[in-house]
Amino acid sequence: MPLTDLFSRTISYLRLSLTDRCNLRCMYCVTEEESTGCLTKLKHDELLTYEELLRVVRVAVAMGITKVRLTGGEPLVRRDVMSFIRALTRIEGLSDVRLTTNGILLERFGQELFDAGVTKVNISLDSLHPERVEQITGVNCFHQVWRGIESVLALGFTPVKLNMVVMRHINDDELLDFARLSQNMSIQVRFIEFMPIGESTRWSADTFISTDEIMDRIRVMGDLTPLRKDRSDGPAQVYRLGEKSVGSLGFISPLSHHFCNRCNRLRLTSAGTLRSCLLHDAEVDLRKVLRSDSDDAAIREALLEAIRNKPQGHRLAERMHRSGSDCHGRMSRIGG
Repeated sequence: MPLTDLFSRTISYLRLSLTDRCNLRCMYCVTEEESTGCLTKLKHDELLTYEELLRVVRVAVAMGITKVRLTGGEPLVRRDVMSFIRALTRIEGLSDVRLTTNGILLERFGQELFDAGVTKVNISLDSLHPERVEQITGVNCFHQVWRGIESVLALGFTPVKLNMVVMRHINDDELLDFARLSQNMSIQVRFIEFMPIGESTRWSADTFISTDEIMDRIRVMGDLTPLRKDRSDGPAQVYRLGEKSVGSLGFISPLSHHFCNRCNRLRLTSAGTLRSCLLHDAEVDLRKVLRSDSDDAAIREALLEAIRNKPQGHRLAERMHRSGSDCHGRMSRIGG
């Protein structure tokens, strides 16, 4: 039987944040003070070990989880990550292992990932201008990321998805340039609404751009034809731009057109807590369960508790209007 929550949503997808460490300091993840100073990181023993992560995944797969996405921080910076990934992809019943990355280490790890069976990748890139990428991320890394994109395309990764967080007055003048990539490359360019996540967020109403406005601005290039939704597209609404595009465009609208009614995921943060909604701070301490000599039944119960706690919707706009509050978890720990 499928694993379902209290609102009859099938839960089949687990996102694993392997580390809160990252080789970038993106403006929507850290404060201005943190971008120039010391960013507090989890201690090594606060992270779940690879053995603990594999144990959790085995239990989750036995319960009905079929898809795992590796996130961070930047997942590829964790030591000996490929040994873990090779063990993960050998778990019986786990049919889909994917990776979200900033792309800096893709050129280095691409072949090993492909050989291990991880051939589906989301790459974060918020500008096509090297100097602007440095302004957004704090690192001069555009050319490394672009070589990573080219390398996974050459290796045969599919799908390759390019994630752009759209921010007014910061990178929204590049919407057409990103859309044009989908016409010439076998990628899905995904435009993501800027979300107010974490105490360090620089989100504001002036910075936010809705998906409707993004789509209206892109339509000057041609018709947006909706494509039949594939399960692998997750929350994205997917379109083809014009008639001859090689790739596609995806639009992710967590604020203006939230997709809570079809959310199928749980998140295991790098701190070892289970989170059933990205935009709600309620968590189940799975690390405590794992380190209390509990059997697999206790892990199963922790997963079920997180699923029972999964809200019907994030209701973020209402919460912010009522109290000015947002989601306070740090994105690098929750998992991007």
